Amino acid sequence: MLSALMSGKALTATELAQEAGIAPSTASSHLAKLEAGHLVKPSRQGRHRYYALAGADVAEVLEALMGLAASTGQTRLRTGPREPELREARICYDHLAGERGVALLDTLLARGHLELRDEDLTITPSGSAFFEEMGLDLVELRRKRRHLCRTCLDWSQRRMHLGGALGAAILSDVTGRGWAKRRADSRVIQFSPSGAHAFDKAFGIARQVVTTT
Repeated sequence: MLSALMSGKALTATELAQEAGIAPSTASSHLAKLEAGHLVKPSRQGRHRYYALAGADVAEVLEALMGLAASTGQTRLRTGPREPELREARICYDHLAGERGVALLDTLLARGHLELRDEDLTITPSGSAFFEEMGLDLVELRRKRRHLCRTCLDWSQRRMHLGGALGAAILSDVTGRGWAKRRADSRVIQFSPSGAHAFDKAFGIARQVVTTT
């Protein structure tokens, strides 16, 4: 159920029960414990009660646990034609993950726009100029009640991708420009061929990532 909520969407107890393959009553019992543990938060809309992850910090811990599960062979990820797409580019709560997410962070570090010291990720002066030129409002992002930028362990690549308010803003900008779109009922972020080229050019990504169609 927590994995299903990694999409960033709010789901009902019935929908989460279907995701987990359990009875609705069992799902409700588990959700009550997850809510008590501050891992999920409920909201009511009309007659329906929806559940979402309690925040980005929870999502980042879950992503790290998925990486641990993958490394020990305990992952329950459904195999099939969508798995390569999930590994290429997917949403991790609200930011870009997968091959493209890792390539993004690698390039921003290599170009000196971000700096990693003792596991703390910071924006450099050149990075501030770069992101502001892209149209990202760093002043507004710093006002948000979350980390501005932080590393997030990618479960499929087992390396770091960019999370935090900056990572979320970049993904929002990428989809807003029409370079990529969210696949319906999936965590897949699908880049068009022209969008993939524009994304690589904008961020200076030299490493080629195969785009699926």
